[in-house]
Amino acid sequence: MPAKARKAAAEPAPRNDREKSVDEIYERIYVAILEHRLHPGTKLGEERMAEIFGVSRARIREVLARLAHEQIVELFPQRGAYVAKPTTEQARDVFEARRLIEPAVLKRLIETITPDKVNRLRQHTELEADAHRRNDKRAVIRLSGEFHTLVAELAGNSALARSMRELCMLTCLTIFLYDAPTAQSCRNDEHERIVDAVAKKDRARAEKLMLDHLDHIEGSLKLDNSNGDADLEAIFK
Repeated sequence: MPAKARKAAAEPAPRNDREKSVDEIYERIYVAILEHRLHPGTKLGEERMAEIFGVSRARIREVLARLAHEQIVELFPQRGAYVAKPTTEQARDVFEARRLIEPAVLKRLIETITPDKVNRLRQHTELEADAHRRNDKRAVIRLSGEFHTLVAELAGNSALARSMRELCMLTCLTIFLYDAPTAQSCRNDEHERIVDAVAKKDRARAEKLMLDHLDHIEGSLKLDNSNGDADLEAIFK
């Protein structure tokens, strides 16, 4: 191999390539949790995860650190990383935070609403309705969580959108851990009614529907045991 080629091969990947890889792994884990394929309490072993994704353990540590910063993963010295298991107190805190944040998100969305934003929301609720018709439970769970993050993104406040993404993930873990059946915890017409109110710029109704929606989800939770064992390769392959 020519010296120039050897030098190029030895150079580290460009920073944006590294970030893309980290983002991709992060997103794969995020979606696996959102779809309830990755359970609360599951150990995310660095070596096993590195083998599955074909990257270094250092890169996996970077992903896990990011997830830990967002409280999606818990890191324990000498034990490793585990998918978070919210306590009942933490679950109540999450719903309290959502009751404070989501009305503010709706207020900003309605103030900046456009036909394009309404269309995007309606397209999303159509995907949810289709998933319900097909009885695709994984898609229903994922799309239900993504609806709330989409609302925050369309509101145009990056800090609110970031907070909603984290809160929706913690809600997903809480629902899995304390067992709220999908069909009852997130009825397929609730999001549609919220979108209708937003489209009409009826802030009071939109906020009431959202708060009722959150009350309904939290009210369906019950204390349950969870199993932390999972086949990581089957989840990500």
